[in-house]
Amino acid sequence: MRIWDIQPHFLCRKHLLGEHRELHALWNILTQGKKGYQNHPETCRWKEKLRALYNRHEQLVQELKARGYQHKSPLNSELATGQDFQDEYIDSIEVQKQILKDKDCPCLLFD
Repeated sequence: MRIWDIQPHFLCRKHLLGEHRELHALWNILTQGKKGYQNHPETCRWKEKLRALYNRHEQLVQELKARGYQHKSPLNSELATGQDFQDEYIDSIEVQKQILKDKDCPCLLFD
């Protein structure tokens, strides 16, 4: 499970769609008390930051639409509480960029 901290326009199709899918799974864990991945580091860093997670989802949706995708899975904005920005990282932005560069995918170059 990974929610990137990199602007969505840098992500290739695979990573953009994958993050969107995982964000929905994470949202359900946090808002519905689902047990799966409840103690995963990615889940833990978003606890009490549902507004930030909601904002990330909106960024992903904007990029999905810019690429011609239809989006039909909105999040409930009433559940978007807590801190409105993410200030905890599992990997720094630079490490995240390197992880993407090392993958065999067409993610855009960052430098």
